[in-house]
Amino acid sequence: MSQAGASPTLRPLRGSDHRRVLADALAARAAGEVPLVGDERWSPEHWETLLRSVQRSPLPAGAAWASFTSGSTGRPRAILRSARSWEVSFATVDATLGIQDDDAVLVPVHPVSSMATYAVAHAHHRGLRWSTPAGARLRSADLDGPTVLHGTPVHLQETVELLESGGPTTLRAAFIGGARLGLGLAARARALGLQVVTYFGAAELSLVAVDAGDGLRPVPEVEVDVRSGTLWVRSEQTALAVLGEGGSFRRDGSWATVGDRAFVTSEGILTLQGRVDDAILTGGATVVPADVEAWLESLPAVRAALVLGEPHPRLGHLVTACVEPTQEAALDARVLTEAARSGLSPAQRPRKWRLVAELPRTPSGKVRRLGADEAFTLSLAAAPAITEAAR
Repeated sequence: MSQAGASPTLRPLRGSDHRRVLADALAARAAGEVPLVGDERWSPEHWETLLRSVQRSPLPAGAAWASFTSGSTGRPRAILRSARSWEVSFATVDATLGIQDDDAVLVPVHPVSSMATYAVAHAHHRGLRWSTPAGARLRSADLDGPTVLHGTPVHLQETVELLESGGPTTLRAAFIGGARLGLGLAARARALGLQVVTYFGAAELSLVAVDAGDGLRPVPEVEVDVRSGTLWVRSEQTALAVLGEGGSFRRDGSWATVGDRAFVTSEGILTLQGRVDDAILTGGATVVPADVEAWLESLPAVRAALVLGEPHPRLGHLVTACVEPTQEAALDARVLTEAARSGLSPAQRPRKWRLVAELPRTPSGKVRRLGADEAFTLSLAAAPAITEAAR
């Protein structure tokens, strides 16, 4: 154990055996160290560069956990937090999911994501068994034994597909964060008998709100304030420090934000509209990509969507949509254009479509935000590449 008053010591960890990495992170915490999990797919040079950036200054007093975040931009920063900043929310997770002493948690998220370390920290604190998948994708054998899945919409999609194919499972509940969960997928999971609870949070803010089926509502430990359309929160869960350049984390006294657009209804339901700096200006109108993405992902044939602005000399930007179809879908741009006419405003309707085999995601499962040049290098799905909609 570390001596009282001594500066916390960082414990870098990474490897292809994800269960071992997460178990080592818990052991490091028990020894008074601060685990920092990296991605084994990073080059040694990149890993060393990241570690040097964290080790440049002493860790803040009370630091217990460290994690990397790339948000949706792909540039990792290190987040340092206290043990209590996570533990204060564990009772809410227990109550929301109806956690019992004999539950077992399946953690399919890559350990570099703070979602994974949060999940095993919660399981360890509660005395629950936990497991990780045997491979990169979930298989039927992974679903036999655990009772609670703590993962992303991608993992729920894999689970639902396995169960709809007749695979057995002991799962009773799914705790899903990291990205939007489409209503269609949630309904399919519930039809299979799974309790589905989604949540919103950020690596810097931890757990902010949960949706047990009646709308996204702030958890009891968190106060929210919407200022000029931007969500600010106040809670004990806020990180101690964020190290590294870039990012949208800001403080204002005891309040903090990561720049999410939001509003709260009169019934207390929190509605998110994406990050402040994602807005697309097109032909004098402002389009929030998250609104268009959420609508696209409500279509049964769409697994995920990324909406971005492509520079245009007359309009400023063209609204462009990269769409990842579901496995069984036979999409083309004409079908999407026709659907958009009935569901989106004229300004929101994408002028270009790109149907891609797979959208890149962050370790937490969120679709990674790309620029137009990078988006147009993605591998295409078995559909027309780019089709300009009628102007």
